[in-house]
Amino acid sequence: MNNSMGSQLISNVFKALGHPIRIQIIKLLKNGELCVCDILPNLDSEQSNTSQHLAVLKNQSIVESRKEGSKVMYSIKYKEVYEMIDYAETIILRQIEDTKASLLNK
Repeated sequence: MNNSMGSQLISNVFKALGHPIRIQIIKLLKNGELCVCDILPNLDSEQSNTSQHLAVLKNQSIVESRKEGSKVMYSIKYKEVYEMIDYAETIILRQIEDTKASLLNK
């Protein structure tokens, strides 16, 4: 994979993760697969909007789906996505610590 193509593919994954509702969906799926009907009550989002967010995550192979009767069940395809979220949370905590230290030194 050349440098430009690799950078674009990485950027696409981060774009897919770049919405608070998508992060919430990923966190909800940490304990196993869910249908939209189970995801929806935990979000401040309409069903159509939630389905669009799931489609974005599915298009980047972050989630996968399967039919179970009339329901579509969603699950995380690559568990490494949780490491990415953990790293982001670590960066945020460090930023908060830096800001606190900066304010105390003024």
